[in-house]
Amino acid sequence: MAQIDPVVLSGGSGTRLWPLSRAAYPKQLLTLTGSHSMLQDTVLRVSDPARFNPVTMICNDEHRFIVAEQLRALAVEPTDIVLEPMGRNTAPAAAVAALLASARSPDAMILILPSDHRVADTSAFLAAIDTAAKAAQGGALVTFGITPTTPETGYGYIRRGAALPVLNGCHKVAEFVEKPDLATADAMLAAGGFDWNSGIFLFRADRLLAEMERLAPDIVQACQGAVAAAQKDLLFTRLDATAFAACPNISIDFAVMEKTRDAAVVSADMGWSDVGSWSALWELGLDGGAMGDDANNVSMGDVILDDVSNSYVRAERRLVAALGVRDLVIVETADAVLVANRDKAQEVKAIVDRLKAEGRGETEENLRVYRPWGYYESVDHGDHFQVKRISVKPGRKLSLQMHHHRAEHWIVVEGTAKVTRNEETLLLEENQSTYIPVGAWHRLENPGKLDLKIIEVQSGSYLGEDDIVRSDDDYGREGKD
Repeated sequence: MAQIDPVVLSGGSGTRLWPLSRAAYPKQLLTLTGSHSMLQDTVLRVSDPARFNPVTMICNDEHRFIVAEQLRALAVEPTDIVLEPMGRNTAPAAAVAALLASARSPDAMILILPSDHRVADTSAFLAAIDTAAKAAQGGALVTFGITPTTPETGYGYIRRGAALPVLNGCHKVAEFVEKPDLATADAMLAAGGFDWNSGIFLFRADRLLAEMERLAPDIVQACQGAVAAAQKDLLFTRLDATAFAACPNISIDFAVMEKTRDAAVVSADMGWSDVGSWSALWELGLDGGAMGDDANNVSMGDVILDDVSNSYVRAERRLVAALGVRDLVIVETADAVLVANRDKAQEVKAIVDRLKAEGRGETEENLRVYRPWGYYESVDHGDHFQVKRISVKPGRKLSLQMHHHRAEHWIVVEGTAKVTRNEETLLLEENQSTYIPVGAWHRLENPGKLDLKIIEVQSGSYLGEDDIVRSDDDYGREGKD
């Protein structure tokens, strides 16, 4: 049997986990339940070389360097990191993956995986993959159903049909059911034969493309154009924006799985969650036991609780103290604090939508902004000044650049800095500093083996990130540094 090409989809903004999740750094890139990000956990689940080829990532342009860095931290070399010029849901992404996999191998099988799901039982996950692979090899388009434990209204459902012959645990799909109300979910759970729809799929690439040609030919045509005109950019494959924009914004469920006669489902009990809300993280914390207490609280960070129960409390930067409260979600970040009833946690998106309508930046980026060379974060700002904390990874450097409207003062607090300032080159140690005047060409580098950390004080008439002119950049970027 051919090895499987895992394809990890890293799109979306994770608005239900605001304020921790932001558009520029959504939930799949966060460390929420363990020592790795959700994206990293997803990649590690499909790292067995006996079953899988190296992973293919599909993400948006804004997240490309963060995704690449998270793979590098795992010592994972992907087959490809494909950049979507705009979000078009899962059907176009699956079509692109199938086209690329077919070009590499005519008998390729692809496993489509969201990057933001939790799977507690990897052995059960792999066993389900093995069953699904046999069905997919025979031409089925396989989705994975999760054995339901509660009448969940936030998930779609799959009704199992007749069992496929010789394949224990694999059934025809009888029906896809949209997210139900509570009474319907209760009735389905009582009746049996229903699974949660996980959004994970396995099929031969040629079979998917054949069904899409029949059921959604416009998607295939647009994706063929986007792949044919794609450009390599460092580690990345950039899909052609004009061709890809012609794709409808539609899921693989709606475009193919609900219409094909060859849909099959493999049921699995693998400790799955889509981690779609703060209340889901509370439940996972209690289930794991490590973060829960005797009053059914889950807390992370610098937290003090007194007479508190059934609550999720998370502190990212400061002490959070709670007294005499019940059934709350409290999440503190550097620039925002969320306090919500736990039963309202699914509705955080309404707050995010309101902030967007008001033009508030708290939906887009955290104060810490990640770049391929490290990160910067705002410490203070006012009229004509801004203070930033900058961290540069070993061996990395910022672009050679200049500013028309601001000067910069750099103070080294950890590590060694190599500074280019016009024709000068300086080597600065801890507690040393330098000044970059307006209009000077300059570059900051870390020649050492430890992270370089500096404090930057900007002063000038305009301090926007778009006041950057570059003449050289290791990362082929345009726009913000």
